[in-house]
Amino acid sequence: MSLRKLAVILARCCLLLVIVLVLGMIFAGWDPPLWLLFPPAVIFVAVSVSQGRRTAAALKGTTARTPVETGAPVSGRWTALNSPATKVPSHGIHSYGQTYAIDILAAPDPDPRPPFAMLWPLVRGNSHYPAFGAPVLAVADATVVRVLNGRRDHLTRTSLPALAWMMLIESPLRESAGPSWIVGNHVVLDLGDGTYAMYAHLKQGSVTVAAGDRVRAGQRIAACGNTGNSTESHVHFQLMDGPDLDTARGIPFTWRGIGVPANGESFTPEPEATPAERLD
Repeated sequence: MSLRKLAVILARCCLLLVIVLVLGMIFAGWDPPLWLLFPPAVIFVAVSVSQGRRTAAALKGTTARTPVETGAPVSGRWTALNSPATKVPSHGIHSYGQTYAIDILAAPDPDPRPPFAMLWPLVRGNSHYPAFGAPVLAVADATVVRVLNGRRDHLTRTSLPALAWMMLIESPLRESAGPSWIVGNHVVLDLGDGTYAMYAHLKQGSVTVAAGDRVRAGQRIAACGNTGNSTESHVHFQLMDGPDLDTARGIPFTWRGIGVPANGESFTPEPEATPAERLD
């Protein structure tokens, strides 16, 4: 096991210890000295910051790297959010290989997505969002290396109170439990040449492939869902240099015929050629 992996596990254990101590003080009447909270909290923050800086330093040498070209992970009309074309790291952090990750929302015209609510309704069902259940496609001929398919799809976090709940309560708990609780149901594909594609927040029970399967570009592998650390149904896509989310570093991508859409930019991918068409 690498030192990087060990450091990530140490930070996660420290965060979990802080959460357990705080919950025990609130709900079980524990009365430990408050200073007990500081060492694990400091270790968690120090390791997290250090890992982020190390990743940023390691990626400086790859900023001029030509992005890996793939097909798009969806079909139809979509809109980009948290795009690396707008800022890097796109999600504000380097962890879990997210440096060049992108979120995309289904955006048919007209767009039926309900607006963000300040107070009410607190949450909504996923059926209100056109991305929910939309096909997710293999971006290249690849081998499946990781699959998680059993996390439930939760209600949206599309109001101010629900978003605050997610950021202050849910997110730390998910962080302490490991990356699979952050990304929810997901698939990791080995594209070859040290490049891996990860799809996150997939719909429960929708993954149609298993580890070891070979897939073709454009093949349906899952459906968009709302699992893990997600406010509403959307596809989270990223390329990275390894299959382990604890240690992977991000790799820039570009989608064939599209490029990298910026925040708020809509796009409609061209269908991928079938294997027979590619042989012609």
